[in-house]
Amino acid sequence: MKTFCSAILLLTMVTVLRAEEPNTLPAKENFHLYLLVGQSNMAGRGTVGEEDRKPHARVFMFSKSQEWVPAVDPLHFDKPGIVGVGLGKTFGIDIAEANPDVTIGLIPCAVGGSPISTWESGGFHKQTNSHPWDDAMKRAHAAMERGTLKGILWHQGESDANASLAPVYKEKLHHLIARFRKELNASDVPFIAGQMGQFAERPWDEHRKLVDAAHQSLPNDVDHTAFASSDGLGHRGDEVHFNTAAYHELGHRYAKAYLSLTKKSLPQQ
Repeated sequence: MKTFCSAILLLTMVTVLRAEEPNTLPAKENFHLYLLVGQSNMAGRGTVGEEDRKPHARVFMFSKSQEWVPAVDPLHFDKPGIVGVGLGKTFGIDIAEANPDVTIGLIPCAVGGSPISTWESGGFHKQTNSHPWDDAMKRAHAAMERGTLKGILWHQGESDANASLAPVYKEKLHHLIARFRKELNASDVPFIAGQMGQFAERPWDEHRKLVDAAHQSLPNDVDHTAFASSDGLGHRGDEVHFNTAAYHELGHRYAKAYLSLTKKSLPQQ
């Protein structure tokens, strides 16, 4: 009964906020937007708990129907049957707490299983029958009508960690960042790349190490970029996706990397 009542209360809050959206959101310069892109570990596959369903007063998400609603997990909708907790909501709350005068808007666009080649104009991802790059650009431009883009969060690489794709991954990643910045008219917007899962049950081969090296070297190779480590984070049992606690921690690490890049810090607890 308690769970049912909580669900009704949340639904009511979402409905009210949708109806009042134009008056609820702040001025464009105070509505800071973050694009969430990549594959399944950005979309999130963690088990959703009660805490994950609680909205923060200043953290919103751009829904599948392109409405600004309170951010609750799951944020993404790439694979409705399995999508769950990701790193985005934790990141958003941390950034909101570090910037008490602004509201945070998360733009979920990740697509599970998508190689970096699908993150190009016209790129098609057969598994989800989607065009990751084209779809993300449409959503980003629509979202930016109400807010200002402040960062791009990227978690991807597993689908490229093989003999044919890994050798060209670094070049493609650099081109991807340049295209994001050009298309969104944000030449120096921070770009944060997260590290793939490091799980003892699935040792990395040379191809995975090559993709990881492209992520780790970004801060030295491309301006206004940062790297978030996955050291010590656990998986949910499939040796591919992080577990819920790991996603929360990864969200904190993305926020720390972003705030360090922008020379800000989280408030002391």
